[in-house]
Formats: sequence, structure tokens, C-alpha cells
Amino acid sequence: MLGLTHLLKPRGVCRGAALTLVFASVLATAAATGSLPREDGKGTEIDAHAVSSAAGSVDREEIADAVADAEADGKSGTDAAQEVVSRSGDRWGAVYDEREYEDFEQALDGSYTGVGVSARRSARGEVTVTGVEPGGPADLAGVRRGDLLLTLDGRPVRKRPVAEVVALLRGDRLKTPEGSSVDLGLSRGGRSWTTTLRRARLSTEPVSVRRLGQDSSSAVLIKVTAFTKGAGGEVRDAVREAPGDAGILLDLRANTGGLVSEAVTASSAFLDGGLVATYDVHGEQRALYAESGGDTGRPVVVLVDGGTMSAAELLTGALQDRGRAVTVGTRTFGKGSVQMPSKLPGGSVAELTVGQYRTPAGRSVEGSGITPDVGAGPEAQQRGETVLSGLGGGS
Repeated sequence: MLGLTHLLKPRGVCRGAALTLVFASVLATAAATGSLPREDGKGTEIDAHAVSSAAGSVDREEIADAVADAEADGKSGTDAAQEVVSRSGDRWGAVYDEREYEDFEQALDGSYTGVGVSARRSARGEVTVTGVEPGGPADLAGVRRGDLLLTLDGRPVRKRPVAEVVALLRGDRLKTPEGSSVDLGLSRGGRSWTTTLRRARLSTEPVSVRRLGQDSSSAVLIKVTAFTKGAGGEVRDAVREAPGDAGILLDLRANTGGLVSEAVTASSAFLDGGLVATYDVHGEQRALYAESGGDTGRPVVVLVDGGTMSAAELLTGALQDRGRAVTVGTRTFGKGSVQMPSKLPGGSVAELTVGQYRTPAGRSVEGSGITPDVGAGPEAQQRGETVLSGLGGGS
């Protein structure tokens, strides 16, 4: 999702070996990657036959041949393409059929079909609910953050591939997933139960803003859950509308990424131009710059955790390296690679890694993440408010 002058899309957790599951939508499986800018705002089709990745190279013709052979045998061309990409060692490479890719595009615009649940797989293999969309099917059914997801439609999720779990939840094999039902087996505090949810078309509100106190100097909390279309502008507007002496607590915890162009716009709220990140495409270096005119005097603290990914890491790294913010929390996820979409026969799309982005100081995020200036766990917001108060930004 690094977009220079155009749109860049960080796609998320890859279909095969993701550590995070965002069941709310395709934004979950894809929203944390980084695709290159597209001239038409919708996508750039690769003409080159070979796409290099950090793990090696994938020949587009090999993928196309695999698709053609599979379809000739009456099998799924998308699955065949995914198998080729998986063998390549491209950790973030992924293949989407035509409908999945359309859903993904819609998710980046802030809407998706699902039940309104985000979750993460732990090191022990447990799948824990990390977020519930207010007013969504899961919320109305009483699903809460911290619940363990045990089964989907009676099938255990513990050992199932991420792609399969997400497909089951979204209803990928259904012609009309919206309105269809899915059974979730859950556990909380030793009690287990099953609830039936109906998938719905949901709209996300990626940015929320609130004051942390009553007086004019109280800090402003800006929570960004994903960099979907328009999120960067909302952050910029929130900063402009904040009282002049109020500090900003920018909460990027559990932010799975989104459009890099939106993260760059958000950076422009705090920077007066200058470098946001660099990235390479087949070895060619490119750069992302903030717009001039940002608020450079207001104290800023950024909250991060292990769910802070991709475009959110890009923004965090820029503000940290430029000395514009103090970061508080735990080390971020470490998704710093760039993917480019390539259209395949039959309408499916392959997202293949072509490079990595770096922070203004030249740090690579891929695999290492960003270490915050101040470590904090569950008490991160309280610690952030304390740090912000010490910077003169209110509390």
C-alpha cells in the first residue's frame, strides 16, 4: 500500500500462513499488504512475465499455465494458482478469484459482507475474538472481545488453514453470501455455546474521535482501525479541528492496514511535507512524501501493538523517525513488503511481492516491526495519556 502519487494498497494477511485473522471481511485476509499505485485508482495490471519476490521469483506464465491446466481438468484455477504462489516461498503472495477481489476492493472502500468479527490466532493455535463491529450480527448475538472461536459450521478451526477459515466465515462458496447463515462455536470463561449468525453487508467507520477530558486543553483521542478510503482525510480533519493547545493520542492498535495513500494523507496532518517512506520495485527506489502544511507543534503520542500492520506501521515509522511523535505500546506486526496485482486467465488476480518499504531513517519493517519508544501492554492508553501530559498536551 505504498502509493506515491496514486493509490497503494497494503493487502493483509496472506491466505496461506497468516498470523492474524480478520473475519470481518476480505480486508482481513488482504488488508495488510502493500500493492503498488494504480493509475486509474483501481489497479495496475502487470505486463511483465516474471515478478520477483524476497523469497525468489514467480513466473507469471507458470501461474497462467497452472490455471489453464486446472480448468481444463474441471478443477479450480484459483486454487492451482495459489499452489504455485505458495511453492514460491512468497510469504505474502496470494491469489483471489474474481468475486473475492471485488469484495476486497469494496472492503477498501469501507464496506464488506460478513458478521462483524475480527480475531487472531495465538501461538498455541487458539483463535480469539479481538474485535466486534458495533451493531453487526456478531455484536447483536452477544459475541464479545476475548471469546474463543472453536468451530465454524461445526468444523473445528484450530488446525484449519487461514484461507479456509476465512472462506467459511464469509461464505465464499455461496452465490449470495449476504443473508446466508453461519454457525459459530464459541467459548468464554469455561462455558461453550453455538450461535447462528446471518451474514450482512456492513459499513465500517474506521476513524473515531473523542476528547479525553472536559476542559479546553484536554487531549484528543483519534482511533483508526483501518486505512480505508477517506480515513486519512478524517484524521487530518480531526487534527485541524482539535483545540490549539490539545495533544493528540493517535491509536493505531489492531489497525490491519489498508490504503497506503490514506496513511500518507494521515501523516500530512502532523508533518510539514518531507519523506514518509521509501520502497523498491524490482530494485528501483521510490519515495512517498507528506503534503506541506501539517500541524508540527502539537504533542502527539501513537499507540501501537502486535496488531498494528502495514500502512499503520508505515505511518508509525514516519512519525517516530521524524521525531514527530512518541510511540507507546508493544512491537508492531512487521508487514513491510509491497505487493503488485497481476490479472490471470479467467479473471482471478495474483498479488505477488515485488519489494519492501523502509522508514525515513532507512529501517526495514518486514519481519521486525517497529519497537515503541515506551513499552506498555494493556495499560497502553493510560501510559500514553501520561506521556502526552508530560509533553504538555493535556490529559
